[in-house]
Formats: sequence, C-alpha cells, structure tokens
Amino acid sequence: MSAFERRLLSGEVEAAHDAYASDAIVLDVSRDFETLPPAVAEDLGLLADSLAPASYPPEWLPDDVPETLAHYASSDFTIGLPNDGTVVWTRQTVPPMVLVKFRARGTPEAFLQFLLAEAFVELSLDVPESFLPFFGERYAALDAAVDSAPADVFQVAAALYDAWVGLQTREVFREWDDDYPELYDAWRDAGDRLEGRLTDLPAEVAHGKTSFAAATEYACSAVKHGLDLPAPFAALDTQAYLDHGPAYAVRWAEKTFEQLREDDR
Repeated sequence: MSAFERRLLSGEVEAAHDAYASDAIVLDVSRDFETLPPAVAEDLGLLADSLAPASYPPEWLPDDVPETLAHYASSDFTIGLPNDGTVVWTRQTVPPMVLVKFRARGTPEAFLQFLLAEAFVELSLDVPESFLPFFGERYAALDAAVDSAPADVFQVAAALYDAWVGLQTREVFREWDDDYPELYDAWRDAGDRLEGRLTDLPAEVAHGKTSFAAATEYACSAVKHGLDLPAPFAALDTQAYLDHGPAYAVRWAEKTFEQLREDDR
C-alpha cells in the first residue's frame, strides 16, 4: 500500500492552487513525520517526473546540532523538519509536491484549507525550503548568538525563518477578502486565536513560564497575520528584516541575547 494518495481539491483551495502553484501535486500521507526518511521519500519518484535531492555543506552546521538537522543536511533524500507543521511542501521533486500529514485528520477543515493555500503561496514566492538554506553559512553565527541548547537554537532558527516568510505571505493573504473569502476568514480567525497571548509573552519569559525559544516561535507565527508584536519581537516585523533576511536575524539574535544576559546579571 502506498504511503501517498493524491488529494482532491475543490472550491477556493483548488482556485488558489491553480493561481499560485498549478504544477504542484498535493498528496495525503498515511503517516505522521517530522522528517520523511529516504526509504519513504524515494517512493515519491513514482509520482514525480524526477527527483532533485538537496544537500547542504557540513561546514554550515556546528558540531552539536540535533541529529535530525544533520541528517536533513546530508545527501540522503529527506523532506521536512520538526516544527514544519501539518502541511509540508518540497521542490526536491519535479513537479513540486505538497504533503498533508496524517495528523491533518484532526485539523478543522477551514484551517486545513488555509494551510494548503499557504503552501501554494509559499511555493509561488520561491522562498527557501527551510531555515537551513535560509541561514546557510550564517547558521553557525546564529548558534553562537543564541548560546543555548542545540534544540533551542533549532527552534529559534525555524521561528525566524517563519517570520521572514510570513512578511511576504501576509501581503498575499490581505488581498484575499474578495477572491477567496473563506480562506481569508480562516487566515483572520487563526490570527485572532494568537492575538490574546502576545502581549503577555515578555512577562511569561521573565517569570520562567515560557522559554525564550518558545516565545520566539509563538511571536514569529503571528507575523503572517499582521499582529502587533511586543519587544523584542517587534523588530522582526520590519522592512529591514524582509530586505536583509538572515544577516538581520543574526544581528537581532546577538542584540537580544546580549540584553537577556545583561538582564540576568
């Protein structure tokens, strides 16, 4: 039995697919995964015209990165990383593919439709497939700036990448109220669900109720919804971050963690 089955699209999400990523194949996956292993990923070759596995220079990675990230960077054909969410896309196949994890069966339908549409928009923007090619050789500098456990650095890096992508996708979502009103409402609703906790994040971190990495993930997830962010995360919702990307993110991390250490003293 195949791990993949073509997903039928209809309504607004089908229209978004045709508008933003008409060549992408959408597949339901019969398992949940963080990183899809080579033995499973290679089965996509039966559905694709060709495979183009990505690999990244080992010198980009510090010695103590999580094993999942080291494996992802290797020449093995892998797709996805922890924190990628319910819907994952890849350009390591031709044509590109959008994979819907098994856990989607518990996701509200309106939100799942938005996640699919979001994947189509991200494919249309030609953004990197993950935070690793986004940061590239600067990942080591980010690791030094965060100066925390490898898993925390991973979480911060993934969040910063999501914020940078979100600065671009939200400009698309804002125009959907006429052409894709159901998807627009799902985008707005998801933002409303995030908004209430944002102002409390600095206090949660200060009192040890939330780790800084988790707070960064939460705040950065709000960028694509255009919500007001508290300091120090508000500095990520800027044209400067959009323009300068990883260099800006590393400098933000350096300044932010310097201030956190100063506050601790």
